[in-house]
Amino acid sequence: MKFGIFYELQLPRPWTEESERSLLKNAVSQIELADRLGYDYAWAVEHHFLEEYSHCSAPEVFLGAASQRTERIRLGHGIIQSTTNHPHRVAERVATLDLLSDGRVELGLGEGAGPAELHPFGTRVRTKRERWEESVRAIIPMFTSTSWEFHGEFHDFPARNVVPKPYQKPHPPLWVACSNIRTIAKAGEWGMGALGFTFVSPEAAQAWVHRYYNSLLHTPGRLADYPDNPNIAMVNGFMCAETDEEAREKASGWTFFIFALSHYGRAGISAPGTGNLWDAYQDWRGSDQERQALESGLIGSPETIRKRLRQFEAAHVDQIILLNQAGKTSHQDICDSLELFARDVMPEFHDRHQEHEDWKRDVLAGRVALEEIDTATYDIFSHQNRDIVRLTPDELKARMAEKEARARKRA
Repeated sequence: MKFGIFYELQLPRPWTEESERSLLKNAVSQIELADRLGYDYAWAVEHHFLEEYSHCSAPEVFLGAASQRTERIRLGHGIIQSTTNHPHRVAERVATLDLLSDGRVELGLGEGAGPAELHPFGTRVRTKRERWEESVRAIIPMFTSTSWEFHGEFHDFPARNVVPKPYQKPHPPLWVACSNIRTIAKAGEWGMGALGFTFVSPEAAQAWVHRYYNSLLHTPGRLADYPDNPNIAMVNGFMCAETDEEAREKASGWTFFIFALSHYGRAGISAPGTGNLWDAYQDWRGSDQERQALESGLIGSPETIRKRLRQFEAAHVDQIILLNQAGKTSHQDICDSLELFARDVMPEFHDRHQEHEDWKRDVLAGRVALEEIDTATYDIFSHQNRDIVRLTPDELKARMAEKEARARKRA
């Protein structure tokens, strides 16, 4: 199994004139550290206008800075909003970053979230899937063609040679955001890597891994001419410390992440520049929902985290992406956590990665057939972390009881 680190660039209030500068510089230093420690990927989102939750509105600049401070770590767009960016600009920026990084870019493309982000760019939520699919068809040929024109519903442009061309041939590996767990099956059909949030359980991971590969092999539906990128990665809240108790004490950033995600999904933006999510979050702390969120993350001692990772390894998840920069987690705690994990956890799973690659090769070659497991059993949470916050404690308990009853019935 491989490991990545994940950046929303969160910045809870209150702010000073130095806050954003320090945030960006510390984050680049953390990626530089992760590169030295042997982490495999660094991923950055693209969000707009989501105060406190994400100040990562220019990931190409952020990753460009990281490319000059690192040597081997892969630099992932997780994701570029192809619904709020013109196709030509996406291709130009990605190719430039790929050249500057000596071919270390991973290209994730996604739809963007709701009206709060999309409407200022003139994009409507009701058409974002269609716009995203058309954008993929428009962008991918730009990486290889020297004369490419496109005439679609949302984009119409004459023939041009988009320069520069990427260092990787034909282009960086393709991924798609799967914030809705059901998109994992579509990612398989599209032949793209699946970038998703944490699964509810290792059993759910196995079910969706099987669904993904079966979709990729048996119901392919590529959006353009590109190589398959058979990979499943899951983002998970993370804090590694010497003891479980210490890790949980330092993990409030993860629960703030979930709270803020829910806030924007539920309330949007009503009064720009005047809110205070960090203050609102204080009233939510200590709730059943927060405790559930802590239990869902990779939060604990090295031994606790190893036990949970072995379950996801057995389900054949390709990559775990660790969300450590969240809330008000300090730069020092982030670095300490990355170092402890790299020393006491990561080597075991890196050492067994070839076994996973052998399994994947056999699956893709048809030498291993994967059982089609009913994913509906695990589809209680369409976006697991968001629903954990939105549900009342009684609703959450009822949902979890329903899940446990289904599991007993299967047994």
